[in-house]
Amino acid sequence: MAVNSITSQNPSVTPTQLKGQQLDQGDFLRLMTAQLSAQDPFNPVDNQEMVAQMAQFSSLAGVSETNTVLKSISDQLAAQTALLKDIKAAQTPAPQTTPTI
Repeated sequence: MAVNSITSQNPSVTPTQLKGQQLDQGDFLRLMTAQLSAQDPFNPVDNQEMVAQMAQFSSLAGVSETNTVLKSISDQLAAQTALLKDIKAAQTPAPQTTPTI
């Protein structure tokens, strides 16, 4: 029994289109769905492999959420630092100059 590759079934997605881009959760789900739909029904994917892929997906989701939270914290710290610099600059009196003779 001949099995066609996934790229021949979905010519709109090719590796060259993804060059330089990061894959996200949607891409992972599309790949997993394509894998499940193209598998041999008499020789399905091993349960351990499926659990490992789901664990990777869960880990990816956690890392993505952590990155989002850390970016937010970083942005808040940068804004607070800029505000403190502005406050400090406003409170610092201008140096007085003495007239020279």
